[in-house]
Amino acid sequence: MIKLKVQSLGLDQANKSPVVLLQEAEGERVLPIWIGPAEASAIAMELAGMKFSRPLTHDLFPSIITGLGGRVTRVLITRVQDNTYFAELVIQRGDEVFTVDARPSDSIAIALRTRAELFADEELLDGSTSIVVQGGDLPDGGGTTDPMTPPEPGLPPDELKEYLRKLNPEDLGRFNP
Repeated sequence: MIKLKVQSLGLDQANKSPVVLLQEAEGERVLPIWIGPAEASAIAMELAGMKFSRPLTHDLFPSIITGLGGRVTRVLITRVQDNTYFAELVIQRGDEVFTVDARPSDSIAIALRTRAELFADEELLDGSTSIVVQGGDLPDGGGTTDPMTPPEPGLPPDELKEYLRKLNPEDLGRFNP
């Protein structure tokens, strides 16, 4: 497993879909994951340090875990199947450690709130789902004049790899909740 950090949130200029960009902590590879607007807002609010007087859904879950004597220790992004990413929340309660299946977008929002570490399977960063950012930095930019459309569900692995190889981070604008 490779340790990740949330590099930024982007907005796919082709269809205005939010994309969370996860960068390896000690490298330049980036794992883009297209997510829903609600989850993107939850991630963006936590990154911006915004708090509400009443808990939102992604605030409630960590409170329940803590109330039951547990804590989220890490999030594992384990695989991609038919362009759908799978993740697990790793929860520790006393000596007991167990995992809960979850969507990566929800898991990232919860990890940010609980200060849990993010990890991805090495194959996700070595394979057809990652991009390498030259110089290690993603632009703040607002897209290009010819943005790419997101991959279709069920895209064969070699076509997905080619799509991601051609993906220019500038094709992703900044997401603003």
